[in-house]
Amino acid sequence: MKTTFKLILSAMFLALGLTLPFLTGQIPQIGNLLLPMHIPVFLCAFICGWQYGGMVGFITPLLRSFIFGVPFLYPNAISMAFELCTYAIVCGLIYQCFKKKNIPTIYFSMLPAMIAGRIVWGLIQVILLGLKDVPFSFNMFISGAILNAIPGIVIQLILVPGIVTVLQYSHVLDNQRSTE
Repeated sequence: MKTTFKLILSAMFLALGLTLPFLTGQIPQIGNLLLPMHIPVFLCAFICGWQYGGMVGFITPLLRSFIFGVPFLYPNAISMAFELCTYAIVCGLIYQCFKKKNIPTIYFSMLPAMIAGRIVWGLIQVILLGLKDVPFSFNMFISGAILNAIPGIVIQLILVPGIVTVLQYSHVLDNQRSTE
């Protein structure tokens, strides 16, 4: 029962990851600022666990690229797949180590995941762009991973803990845990 429930929730988060970017009007610059695809991946990691979140994180940008053509598959969707997968795995693993599931543990899980995910994104960009002899400078990394992403990071740090906390206080997550 728990596996089926987590698969259904993961499919819902995948669908959210595919559709939330439509809120940015398919304008890549706005999507790069608001990072709407990241929110369902974090939620999936918190609610379903790192394994499911990791798969949703890896599949979402690739599937969105194949279906809608945005983000472009090479190098954006490929590097995002590794980035989002890293977010979910790191976040989910750290979060499951805590007995007490509260706002500080949510932040303590998200912040290292955000750092690790951005580092992985940068490393994958270096590898992919290096295959085409296109340099990927440290300034490009800072711009793409941090400066342009600040609005999205702020949105994630507000929405994700809020949603997870509401689900905890409404006992939705307690009911899920009781089926495990």
